[in-house]
Amino acid sequence: MSKPINIEQFWARPINAADFIEYQEGSVVSRTLISRPTGTVTLFAFDTDQGLSEHTAPFDAMVILLDGQAEITISGQPHLVSAGQIIIMPAGEPHALQAVEKFKMLLVMIKS
Repeated sequence: MSKPINIEQFWARPINAADFIEYQEGSVVSRTLISRPTGTVTLFAFDTDQGLSEHTAPFDAMVILLDGQAEITISGQPHLVSAGQIIIMPAGEPHALQAVEKFKMLLVMIKS
């Protein structure tokens, strides 16, 4: 993961999150916006056919699709998620992500 940016410079003003990360051919790119002991906010850009293999996390994670389309599988159930939609991946449940077309997402994880 990349080094967190100085998010304070963007406090109290609207920004376009998708502008903070670019697609890279054949890759998954990430950029951490906020990293605190209580959770993280990370941007991702997935090129077409790229993904993350099945894994679990010890806390809930919310995905907000900013651009494109992804197949997000949670506990064996595939979900087609498009720009503007969100999906929550429950703690301890296996999940995987695959780019149906290139997509950008914001991942919000709150530790409890």
